Amino acid sequence: MFGERDKKGGGSKEVAAPKEAAVVGKGATLIAANTRIEGNVHFSDQLLVNGEIHGNVCAEPESDAGLTVSTKGSVSGEIRVPNVVINGRVVGDIHASKHVELAAEARVEGNVYYHLIEMVMGARVDGSLFYTPNGEQATAPPRIGGREGLMGADRSSDADAMASGEVAVGKTQA
Repeated sequence: MFGERDKKGGGSKEVAAPKEAAVVGKGATLIAANTRIEGNVHFSDQLLVNGEIHGNVCAEPESDAGLTVSTKGSVSGEIRVPNVVINGRVVGDIHASKHVELAAEARVEGNVYYHLIEMVMGARVDGSLFYTPNGEQATAPPRIGGREGLMGADRSSDADAMASGEVAVGKTQA
């Protein structure tokens, strides 16, 4: 099979191993469908989540680590992994310094900080998307006067803002 002589051409036939086999053998960890982890998970290489994680999921930012959350999987916590594929449920922010893929069954309740993103029709994000150039560490959205930015912020009346010395962006003070 490997290096076997081709009977017609006299040369050797080389067969390469499939790419997926190299990735799986690299140090893949599976959290099975019948497993629930409570607490933070730190890993390197590859992590496949078919079960539940209630805690933060982190990998080294300079690594080529990858997290896959399957359709049966869920994460309730912050994700900080260079490469992320979501096809299940995530409740929390996602920080991906390299690549994020949101598959058709993805349900994200939180903000997504990404350098490159792929989003398939059917994926849902209940939050904001923030581009992070060159895979830099993302920061939280800007806050104005101790409150979130304009989108989705819970606003008090203008009179309250004026009394506290805050001025809303885009409005003039009388």
